[in-house]
Amino acid sequence: MKTIIAACSQNLSGSRASLQTALRTLLAVPWPSQRDIGSALQLLAVLQWVLSFLLLGIVSLLLLIYLLFTSLWLIPVLYLAWIIFDWDTPEKGGRRMSCLRRWTVWKHFRDYFPVKLVKTHDLSPSHNYIIGSHPHGILCVGAFCNFITGSTGFEELFPGIRSFLTTLAGNFRLPLFREYLMSGGLFPVTRRAIGYLLSQKGTGNAVAIVIGGAAESLSCRPGVPTLILKNRKGFVRMALRHGAFLVPSFSFGENDLFRQVVFEEGSWMRSIQRRFQKMIGFAPCLFYGRGLTSCRSRGFLPYARPITTVVGEPVAVPKVENPSRELVDRYHELYIAALLKLFNENKTKYGLSESDELHIL
Repeated sequence: MKTIIAACSQNLSGSRASLQTALRTLLAVPWPSQRDIGSALQLLAVLQWVLSFLLLGIVSLLLLIYLLFTSLWLIPVLYLAWIIFDWDTPEKGGRRMSCLRRWTVWKHFRDYFPVKLVKTHDLSPSHNYIIGSHPHGILCVGAFCNFITGSTGFEELFPGIRSFLTTLAGNFRLPLFREYLMSGGLFPVTRRAIGYLLSQKGTGNAVAIVIGGAAESLSCRPGVPTLILKNRKGFVRMALRHGAFLVPSFSFGENDLFRQVVFEEGSWMRSIQRRFQKMIGFAPCLFYGRGLTSCRSRGFLPYARPITTVVGEPVAVPKVENPSRELVDRYHELYIAALLKLFNENKTKYGLSESDELHIL
């Protein structure tokens, strides 16, 4: 009996010692610092944004198609009926939700890069504006963060001005994705939608347009960007018809977020990209960024590079219902001059050298 009791005592002592050792080991492990937690939240914020823009529309469409062949078929049928009834809403003001623009997640999104908005001139609430956003980059991070979210303080920098951002009209044909876009203040880049914002919403509206579009994304590479602008004059004609002032803006660092395989003009891969661009509105780019677990691995997340969006001086535009080609050309030249001035005055402040020049095609 004494032998059994002694053995049990030894086992209990050994268990207590093992437990104490495990606790000491656990306590010795460093807890995540506030900085580590902040970095993780920033990464998750960017991850949800990338997945939303790349996959939400397609996944929602496939899910609704799948549900059609299940006992839940009534859900996609009712939603389809709703879309038919609600078809024109994106071009008639949409359903912008201010609370969505103020989500805390956008502050983490901003701090990941980080993104900064710089004001150079006042914008009067007594006018409407078309803001030209340059360059396109791969995913228009600067334009989205500054003109859609409230994280960089657009409304504080420009009191009385409401910012909107246009994107491909085809995005508003995708189920659920259209609701997500409209709730943030995104609109189709169509004459009807832009005209509604500039004529039916009073004054103090600033519609941001990424003028270079999909064609410009094909030339996206780190360094001095190439802008597609010389023959893009539709935004000037819209500005003249509604008397909206033209405002140039430039996002320094936008092209540094991803690495892209750029195919030379005339190559068969480039021709395929151009063909896709004409058929579906966007160009399929072969790009990569950092991975989810390490910035040294390759993945689909953007690199953490600073983006500084500088909003320039507005070009006053008269209201002309049917502007002539000569008048459109004149204000197009004035806009390009204002954009070049903005770029040259700020390039050395945000990572470029004095010898770097902006290429406009």
